[in-house]
Amino acid sequence: MDTTKSPDSRVEISRSRPNTGATPNRVAVIIITVIASALAAHTVSAQMFDVPSAGNGLVGKITVVRAHQEDTLSDIARANYVGFNEIVHANPRVDPWLPGEGTGVIVPTWHILPDTPQSGIVLNLPEMRIYYYPPPQNGKPAKVMTFPVSIGRMDWSTPLGLTRVTAKVVNPPWYPPASVRAEHAAEGDYLPAVVPAGPDNPLGEYALQLGIPGYFIHGTNKPYGIGMRVTHGCVRMYPEDIRLLFSEVPIGTPVRIVNQPYKAGWNRGVLYFEAHPPLEEHDSAASRNLTPATRVVVDATSRQSARVDWERVTHAAVEARGFPVAISY
Repeated sequence: MDTTKSPDSRVEISRSRPNTGATPNRVAVIIITVIASALAAHTVSAQMFDVPSAGNGLVGKITVVRAHQEDTLSDIARANYVGFNEIVHANPRVDPWLPGEGTGVIVPTWHILPDTPQSGIVLNLPEMRIYYYPPPQNGKPAKVMTFPVSIGRMDWSTPLGLTRVTAKVVNPPWYPPASVRAEHAAEGDYLPAVVPAGPDNPLGEYALQLGIPGYFIHGTNKPYGIGMRVTHGCVRMYPEDIRLLFSEVPIGTPVRIVNQPYKAGWNRGVLYFEAHPPLEEHDSAASRNLTPATRVVVDATSRQSARVDWERVTHAAVEARGFPVAISY
């Protein structure tokens, strides 16, 4: 990507303004606020960060890149460690398939950590993102790694709950369940009882078997589907990401699968709010009236007081663009 480095090398700023279709003043406020706020985040590498100190809960950075003529948002997403839906939601007025030469694209690689114990693997389904907290090493800062994923379609939902990694498999064969074979057969695609390892195997080269029977965190032979609801319940990762996670995760690692479309976190005394579209099966009247979003912010302010801009909370929850927005003043 053709980008210009800001004075703080943790943030990359494009020379051109994102083509969001919004008014110039509105765009300027969004971009300046997001980038200025991201300057406070401490980055270790593209995917691994120091766990913030007590009272802080944000990791990563925001990047704004300029698209080249041949780019799609899928291309930009994979090159920058995000999934397809993440980058589309962050850029709602950019054409996903033809962003256009010079168009500024927000890459939402700044995250509020989920409200969970900071150990093992945490999968936040609405965010379509995994957070992995490696076992701490004596004398070294605690770390967190984060990766975009694909999850189950609404009719094949990835289950919520606490489980564990029970096995690690290299070049796993795929044994499609009878229900999946029947679905494919109805479309004239007849699957064998066993799909061996290789380019036609949708599990990719590595798989982490979970304690929930039939469910895996695995690679894929279709990487440009990462960040979408396209699976039969399993969790897919980019091939390069599952290779890294597979090498890090020991058998027995806890896996928490949670549903947190709204998150709030503190950074240097400022309260931030992050919203993702709720999953369809959980998009009840309660979520549409923003009660869950309000509850998340209220919970955060019960631990540390702040004057909250509720209009900004409402706007961020409705837009659900997937990156943190400052909501205190």
